[in-house]
Amino acid sequence: MSLYGTNNEEKSDLNKEESRFIRQRSRKLLGSLLLPLRARLWLAVIMILFSTALRVAGPALIAVGIDWALPRAINNDLMPLWMVVGAYLLAAAVGAVTVYFFLSLTAKIAQAMLFDLRNRMFVHTQKLSVEFHERYTAGRVIARQTSDLESISELLSGGLSELVVGLIFMIFTAGALLVLDPISFLVLACALVPLLILTRWFQVNTNRGFRAQRVASSTLIQNFVETMTGVRAVKAFRKEKDNEQHFGGLVETYRKLNARLIQLFGIYDPGLILIGNATVAAVLLFGGFRVLDGTLGIGVLTAAILYARRFFDPMEQIAIFYNSYQSASSALEKISGVLQEEPSVPEPENPVVIHQAQGQVSFDSVHFQYATGDQVLKPFSLEIPAGQTIALVGTTGAGKSTLAKLISRFYDPTEGVVKLDDTDLRDISNGDLRREIVMVTQEAYLFTGSVAENIQLGKPGASMEEVEQAAKAVGAHDFILKLPNGYDTDVNKRGGRVSSGQRQLISFARAFLANPSVLILDEATSSLDIPSEAMVQKGLKTLLSGRTAVIIAHRLSTVAIADRVLVMEHGSIIEDGTPEQLVAAAGKFSKLYKAWRESLV
Repeated sequence: MSLYGTNNEEKSDLNKEESRFIRQRSRKLLGSLLLPLRARLWLAVIMILFSTALRVAGPALIAVGIDWALPRAINNDLMPLWMVVGAYLLAAAVGAVTVYFFLSLTAKIAQAMLFDLRNRMFVHTQKLSVEFHERYTAGRVIARQTSDLESISELLSGGLSELVVGLIFMIFTAGALLVLDPISFLVLACALVPLLILTRWFQVNTNRGFRAQRVASSTLIQNFVETMTGVRAVKAFRKEKDNEQHFGGLVETYRKLNARLIQLFGIYDPGLILIGNATVAAVLLFGGFRVLDGTLGIGVLTAAILYARRFFDPMEQIAIFYNSYQSASSALEKISGVLQEEPSVPEPENPVVIHQAQGQVSFDSVHFQYATGDQVLKPFSLEIPAGQTIALVGTTGAGKSTLAKLISRFYDPTEGVVKLDDTDLRDISNGDLRREIVMVTQEAYLFTGSVAENIQLGKPGASMEEVEQAAKAVGAHDFILKLPNGYDTDVNKRGGRVSSGQRQLISFARAFLANPSVLILDEATSSLDIPSEAMVQKGLKTLLSGRTAVIIAHRLSTVAIADRVLVMEHGSIIEDGTPEQLVAAAGKFSKLYKAWRESLV
């Protein structure tokens, strides 16, 4: 028993330590957002303190009017009454104007913080390495940028100012009551005990509830995004009914969590009203007896009742906006977690300048395994001379794509060094690296915009003549001219207006326009039909001449243009030679080649 108890205590301590670290991380992020705005923040603090003092002065002025000015007015001395009424109206008017400027200022501060945070999220997630995006699903990233930022926006746009104003008003009100009538203040202080107990209970339960709600909301968004992104697979495998049931279960979980939160508010709000009314009744009771024995003025009692009643007014607002606060707090924790992520392939501090690489690639005792501990590439060394075209062949999971990702520096090797022209890739700036090494993947992603704009991504600012030359080189020019507006045709979201083969040809044109020293084709011809592939093969022979190229392909027809073939299996290179040599060697490649030839018969 003691052993299990100790383990549970250790887990509890770890959870507490983790929660403390997350809160510190969130506060640090919040502080970094507020730091550039500190001058405006101090001005806002001064304005809200001044306006709150004017608001709290109202009941005190009423007490002065009843106990001092009104008796003099009965004796035909109206000046004190006019003075009190004038002071009351002036305080109300100045307070209203101050609140207006305070709300305008806080709105500008909130928008500046949101602008900063939204940009940070976008810029930072772009800088993060491929490893992060393969581990952190697109749905979760979208949830951080949408629903989480929206929760923070709702809080900053009104909820936070209401919370701050409410808390300051309660403090000032309690202070004014202490100065005006200490006994009534003691009554109010006694009421704070059940108020704090109720509020603490509410805080603990809603904190858990909102965390669970945020998780459920993110899961909903993630499931929706993944379903819509993979809608073709959903249709192909008739997954609509299963998805409907699964999504319905997620919605039901989200509904139950919201219902639980509504129930908590349903208990908290009436509890506040009950405590507030009981406090007012107690102030009236104890104050009434003192009025009867002449130790307390009627005006002071009236002011004390007003203060006691007003003290609880902000609590209802705070309860309402506590929803936004908890939701935003949870969202800020998640966003701070993303912003804390560091690129697994960081930019070098003192990068080596690469003006024009020759294209020689070398692996020196390279070994690679993912963070999960799965070994992908066993230690090996490899030299790829500049201008040589290498074809990587092997079964799925052999390590071909991982090798290509190491050349592109999407990952760094666990051990060993990958070099470009005798320079460690880790010493080359990302800008130079992306210019010198370009990868064309199977996905062939196109962005919303025209065909020409998508091709120009390879060389920003390229002329239309250069764009057309690149398209002609890969055999894309003819089908582009047949599009509704030629090169000005909008490819629609993700290239939905063109076929998968056409998307691939456009991505080829983009890569060739970049004119890299090293070109990687990661199963990039898999979406092409036979005529298109034949056309691309002709373009590749011309454009790969004099350029280092690494081709990963299951289609052995693509291998025919390679100078050298590397056969991979279980993370190791098992065969290395020209296509003709490997066919004649009766090894792994020879068997694959013969099976491919037989399939063509």
